[in-house]
Amino acid sequence: MNTFIHADLDAFYASVEQLDHPEYAGKPVIVGGQPGDRRSVVSTASYEARKFGVHSAMPLAQAVKLCPQGIYLRGNMERYQEFSRQIMGILGDFSPEVQQLSVDEAFLNITGTEKLFGPPETLAAKVKAAVRKKTGLTVSVGIASNKYIAKIASGMSKPDGLFRIPPGAEETFMRSLPAGKIWGAGEKTQEIFREHGIRTGEDIYRLSRDSLSAIFGRAFGDFLYRAVRGEGVETFETERGSRSMSTERTFPYDLYDSFTIESVLLDISESLLWRLLGEGRHARTVQVKIRYGDFSTALIQESFSNPVDSLNDLYTRVLALFRKKYQSGRGLRLIGAGLMNLEDGPRQQDLFDAGAEKERKLEKAIMDINRRFPNAVLRRSRSRLSD
Repeated sequence: MNTFIHADLDAFYASVEQLDHPEYAGKPVIVGGQPGDRRSVVSTASYEARKFGVHSAMPLAQAVKLCPQGIYLRGNMERYQEFSRQIMGILGDFSPEVQQLSVDEAFLNITGTEKLFGPPETLAAKVKAAVRKKTGLTVSVGIASNKYIAKIASGMSKPDGLFRIPPGAEETFMRSLPAGKIWGAGEKTQEIFREHGIRTGEDIYRLSRDSLSAIFGRAFGDFLYRAVRGEGVETFETERGSRSMSTERTFPYDLYDSFTIESVLLDISESLLWRLLGEGRHARTVQVKIRYGDFSTALIQESFSNPVDSLNDLYTRVLALFRKKYQSGRGLRLIGAGLMNLEDGPRQQDLFDAGAEKERKLEKAIMDINRRFPNAVLRRSRSRLSD
């Protein structure tokens, strides 16, 4: 039987800011923008800010109303990527198979590592200790026989948690969960749970597959039927070796607002671009992933003649693909984007692309300044990007 760890950094962006700025320790830190930034959304909120109801993907204006005393920062993606690369390297010391899901989370396949590192709990404790010692950050870890349950387990005792579901206990664990802890069941689904008196995984377990499909639709009904039986129901796409990179955002509620959706796509595009530049690669293929409130998922991918050359360029491509695929009016549970078929080495200089070259130089300068002076926290303004 396989054994997986899900390693999830605790309030990552905000924790990095608190680490770099000790005066922020113990205070509500919200990364995503400054009060007055009309179209900004919260990227990460510290645990102190979450006590006020602030969470990721929330419009910044709403966060300011809930937590006016918060410390609001636009963030420093290059700094976060620097920590992310270091942490992924640490994880690689414990497993030959590390699947990075985003800048702040990854799966480790630790099957067969007992002789090197001891039983799973011992290995997980070593992972946590190594991350804290080398970076000063905390990571919550979940251990299970499949990735879906490992992901739930990592959130069971946050922050700085360690939680294991023993082999054979997957179904018992899922049936005992409060309905609100079932990963993938967002705010709208929770309302339906309440309407039908569903409070726990056990309540879902007692319903037939047909009954669940009638209530939630076939895709999500089937998902719930299998999830409460302890199956590895979620598909986490693997970045094939070093040939692709991707990131995604899962929301605690179905997202409808176009400004918020497009701001999240910008945040994702920025994260991907910093990572691409940091690794010195280029890519011509862009992919967008959309998951709706009923758990149906759509993918769209396109290869272009020219490589991605700036944030403006990447965001324009991501936004165009999203608009081509998105079914208007449907609530979104997850949005993701990726760069596929990565190529190493410097990109060839295109003819007649003076404007694009300016964009590249500007973003390279921003990255260099942020690397040398972390407090500068420069970033591109959405108002200056193409729509």
